[in-house]
Amino acid sequence: MKANNGEQLALVRRYRQLVEAYEALDGEIDELLTAARGKTERMSAADLRQYRELARKRTELLNDMRQLEQALNLTGDEPSTN
Repeated sequence: MKANNGEQLALVRRYRQLVEAYEALDGEIDELLTAARGKTERMSAADLRQYRELARKRTELLNDMRQLEQALNLTGDEPSTN
């Protein structure tokens, strides 16, 4: 199913939002790891819980990004003829 230009633009905007949110979470994760000198074993229990929650959210965002990449044909695959 082919989306019209308005729908495509909305998908691109959503994709950009997801990328920005992903990068923000990735930055927070990096800060936690930096504070723990790169090892989760050095994190406090609270920091480890936060790290895991941020990583879970980041994974969800990555999955959403991949779905949109397919919808926008950003993966380089030929479009589906269904």
